[in-house]
Amino acid sequence: MTTTTLAVLVPALPFLSALAGLLLGRTAPGFVRPLAVLPTLAAAVLAVLVAVRQGGGPAIDSATELTPTGSVPIELALHIDGFAALVGVLVGLVATCVQLYSTAYLRDDPRYPSYAALVSLFTSAMLLVVYSGDLMVLLVGWEIMGICSYFLVGHYWETEAARSASLKAFLVTKLGDVPFLIGLFALAADAGSFRITKILGAVAAGGLDHPTLIALLLLAGVAGKSAQFPLHTWLPDAMAGPTPVSALIHAATMVAAGVYFIARLLPVFAASRAALVVMAVMAAVTMVGSALAALAQDDIKRVLAYSTVGQLGYMTGALAVGDRGAAVFHLLSHGAFKALLFLGAGVIIHAAGTNSLSAMARMDGLAKRIPDAFWTMTIALLALAAIPPFAGFFSKEAVLVAAEHTAAGESEFAPSAAGWLVLVAGVLTALLTAAYATRLWLMAFRGRGAAAPDHGKEPLAMTGVLWLLAVPSIAFGLAAGPLPDWFDGHELSPTLTTSVLGTGAAVVGVMLTYALWQRAAAQAARVPAGLPAVAAAAEVETAVEESAAQAPEVEEVTHEHPAAAAGPVADPGKALLGPLHRHAAAGFHLDAVYTALFVRPVRAGAGLVRFLDREVVDTYVRGAGGGPRLLGALVRRAQTGNVQSYLSALLAGAVVLAIATAVLANVNAGS
Repeated sequence: MTTTTLAVLVPALPFLSALAGLLLGRTAPGFVRPLAVLPTLAAAVLAVLVAVRQGGGPAIDSATELTPTGSVPIELALHIDGFAALVGVLVGLVATCVQLYSTAYLRDDPRYPSYAALVSLFTSAMLLVVYSGDLMVLLVGWEIMGICSYFLVGHYWETEAARSASLKAFLVTKLGDVPFLIGLFALAADAGSFRITKILGAVAAGGLDHPTLIALLLLAGVAGKSAQFPLHTWLPDAMAGPTPVSALIHAATMVAAGVYFIARLLPVFAASRAALVVMAVMAAVTMVGSALAALAQDDIKRVLAYSTVGQLGYMTGALAVGDRGAAVFHLLSHGAFKALLFLGAGVIIHAAGTNSLSAMARMDGLAKRIPDAFWTMTIALLALAAIPPFAGFFSKEAVLVAAEHTAAGESEFAPSAAGWLVLVAGVLTALLTAAYATRLWLMAFRGRGAAAPDHGKEPLAMTGVLWLLAVPSIAFGLAAGPLPDWFDGHELSPTLTTSVLGTGAAVVGVMLTYALWQRAAAQAARVPAGLPAVAAAAEVETAVEESAAQAPEVEEVTHEHPAAAAGPVADPGKALLGPLHRHAAAGFHLDAVYTALFVRPVRAGAGLVRFLDREVVDTYVRGAGGGPRLLGALVRRAQTGNVQSYLSALLAGAVVLAIATAVLANVNAGS
């Protein structure tokens, strides 16, 4: 079987799985789980075979004209280079783990058949984006992912949080998709084709007439899809969906699509130095702002959501300094440990009965109740904090090295200002990332208080995938050496300067957070024995005030542990952020700003239109019908049913006509 055939089967198998799942979900429920897992697993295996055959060598290209358009042709094309091959493996691996995990996590959910089918369709759409060699075909997968995210985030549609989050995710991403679509058409008009290879050839030949405009339009779509500032606000609220969906969206699909798109078309963006500077500013603000917000979140899934936003900022920063190898390397590394973090968080939430880190911090022995989640989450958090030798260290160092080279003026097309911006923001974010990762670990696994609940051993389908994902979280960083061919032959080894800066910042973040946690724990222990209820009430009141702008508890909160309402909690995030904590917990009030700038004016405009429609337009419509209705009423009064009245009216009419005739005859005779 040829490599092209294998590549076609990779997205086709999950698509057929989704179709069969939707058709057979109700009539043959016994086939739902095999249809969800086996085709996705087969697609992952085929993706590995495609990557092995591609081998980091020349790109695999194949195309056939899809339909004649009369102008710019649309082709069903494949373009698989080293980046596409590796990202395809990541998507297949994470999707398989999510489907396996979901068989246990949602085993009692009556809507599991439709859920599994949508996850398969989501996976197929992302694989279409990864392998597509034509931008219009890529757009199909891009939009299907948006639709699937709407349904999956809103899986628990009975809750207001899920309904609002799904609608918000759909609207914000579609807002970015409008300029994205315009940018695609402008790019095809300048290049004369939607084929990626032809577009890159046109860029190399200087064939783009409007590079800055095109790059900025495309960047708006990427900002929406990859949750970059200022269109990132939908991602934390998307935690209202099931935890496996969060893992899929945050690790391998949807948000990764935007970064991958820029990496694939990086020469288009590199043709405009202004666009690279804008991208660098966007990445820097995203990195630092999301890391600060993550430090203040109480919901464990929202911490991870803001973490995803920040790590995507690293990838965008690498692209802003012109190094797509470092960006994709971090995308792959992040995909492994972030999927592990979300799936591990699902086990923690299931065991603790709450999403709240404050509640977990009042539980003793949670780590012993769920040892698999404890050890694998520890590995993933070390990778997230970029502690060597875990995967996150190598991939984050690759980003910092790229920024360092650009800041030193060694880049051919990226300005040094972009390099300095990404480098400084990246080092600061490394410190903050280590801080919120340490905070999460301490509050979740080193709580003090009542014994953690014991709900029995977690299913193997949930714990087994955690250890599977722990392997790349530990070892994938070592791939920087043997896999340079997949990254354009670019070496991704860390330098002494960035290693000292990045690792030093991470160590400072860990130590500072641990010291603040110990101090907060000591202060909490000194609360008088007679005041635990007062302290708990004050703690709850403060938490409610600080999370007023956050989404409500999501679906996993099924039972509340007594420790959740007993005594104060040691939260190093409050001590670290100080007066900034309240604003960071609310996402720096961006949602409130958008409400004031966009939501309220739109609602006011809708109210005005409704008033004009009802009171003005409808008045004319009612008036148009009122005239005939009045005339009918008058005519109806004349229909009395009295024959004498009718004869009298007839005689009177005849007399009037006779008089009128005589008068007219006299007038004519006189003239």
